[in-house]
Amino acid sequence: MHSFKSPLSLFVLLVSALTSVAANPGDEVVVIYNSRMRESKAVADYYAKQRNVPASQVFGFDMVTSESMSRAEFRNSLQEALAKKLTSEKLWTVGPKMVVTTNGQPATAVRSVLDSKIRYVVLCYGVPLKILPDPTLRELQPTNARPEFMRNEAAVDSDLACLPQTLHAMRFSGPLQSPFYSVTNAGALSPTNGILMVARLDGPTPEIARGLVDKALQAERDGLHGRAYFDLRKISDPGYKIGDEWIRNASEICRALGYDIYVDESGAPIPASFPMSQIAFYEGWYTENVFGPFTLPEVEFMPGAFAYHLHSFSASSLRLTNRSWVGPLLLKGATCTMGCVDEPYLAATPDVGAFTGRFVHFGFTFGEAAYASQPVLSWQTTVVGDPLYRPFGKPLQQLHEELEARGSKLAEWCYVRIINLNRVRGVALNELASVLERVPLAKTSSVMSEKLGDLCTAQGKPSSAILNYERALTLDVTPQQRIRLRLTLGEKLLAAGRDEDAYNNYKNLAGESPDYADRLINYQKLVTLAIKLGKKDEAEKFQEQVKRLQ
Repeated sequence: MHSFKSPLSLFVLLVSALTSVAANPGDEVVVIYNSRMRESKAVADYYAKQRNVPASQVFGFDMVTSESMSRAEFRNSLQEALAKKLTSEKLWTVGPKMVVTTNGQPATAVRSVLDSKIRYVVLCYGVPLKILPDPTLRELQPTNARPEFMRNEAAVDSDLACLPQTLHAMRFSGPLQSPFYSVTNAGALSPTNGILMVARLDGPTPEIARGLVDKALQAERDGLHGRAYFDLRKISDPGYKIGDEWIRNASEICRALGYDIYVDESGAPIPASFPMSQIAFYEGWYTENVFGPFTLPEVEFMPGAFAYHLHSFSASSLRLTNRSWVGPLLLKGATCTMGCVDEPYLAATPDVGAFTGRFVHFGFTFGEAAYASQPVLSWQTTVVGDPLYRPFGKPLQQLHEELEARGSKLAEWCYVRIINLNRVRGVALNELASVLERVPLAKTSSVMSEKLGDLCTAQGKPSSAILNYERALTLDVTPQQRIRLRLTLGEKLLAAGRDEDAYNNYKNLAGESPDYADRLINYQKLVTLAIKLGKKDEAEKFQEQVKRLQ
């Protein structure tokens, strides 16, 4: 049994959750733009200024202006051009390195990166996204190579990440197994070990691309707050269930680290009627085009949000706004994401469980977590967002104290995480509710009032839960949070036999959210309740709405 005399004493349990990590300096970054596009240079200059990247590390290369480039164009205008620049600007040192073989042969000298001042490359809006297949490329294939992997098209990011390896022999057909998959030492992700972490500031428009660093910086200062949503396929096929396992692992990590999580196990994609509010994380699969809540005019992404939908062609183009996934997610406000430019096959896509653990628990940068999550390189994955973005670089206690000192309302989310962390550790529900009730901010916070309602529900106290949900609705709710509260409250009122109150609640939902995707079901509830309550005229009115929507 744990006992707490004040809300702040809850922090006692959080000291070991995360140690403070210094932010990465901008001088570890090289920024690349397409010199044929003014918009590309504008994004590059803006990022360099925001992240303090030295002007000498901002490079413009003459590239095609389409999203696709040939392998010859990639090699000549980007790959080799960058390697020459890194050497001439003394950003890395190349020389012979003795490599021990595994077949009993003597060690051999291999041309490698011996020292490097940089670890990241940021490709800016206008730098091509993918490398087209080259039928003239002839390479010796491994004897056990699977035919479907023997292709040489790739994401520009993924091939460029292997630049240190191209200094000696490297095969371009098929994926390369990544030795960095699931690493827990971020320092291992270095050119001296064979990898450049390549990410891009990109999206449907230059403005969206530029805004990715703004949202990243905001979340680094204020924290990444909100809720986490996970959409499983409920699949048992041995060849595909790993996708569910990765996403489920991510959900458990977020739960263990204090986030309110929602896991959809219906097997169908989350529908537009689901009230997805205040999104910090979204991870799901498997529809070809953007679906459900993400098709609504407004999506409630929090600053810094990570959103990822696993699909073979989720990043076939970053300019799309209503098809595929990466473009629409960025358009609606996601801060960072990953996707595939062409068919990768499931096992060669990012492991979002590994990503989430390193990003949230270990405090990796977005770039580090993205590359630690990829089983293969030189393949189809593109990484979109500021690679220096690190929203979990300080302990929760420190973040909470900073927000409270500034009088920031975002402290409400810290309290929610604190409550959830202590719940995971076995603290009694009534004790957690008692602590939360004593926090002054709870009286003006819809987030904390809703949390109190959830705690009361978990304790089997429906009357107290109803009071807290009703109070939350009088406070600063978001549109999707309001819908969730109305739906939850309606169920509680009906279960308590308070039909008149439930009826009024559903009427309020109809008035407050006239475009709600499941308004037909809401009107059907109103018809049923109106008849039960003897409200014949209103029942007829709502029945007309039902007919109109059917």
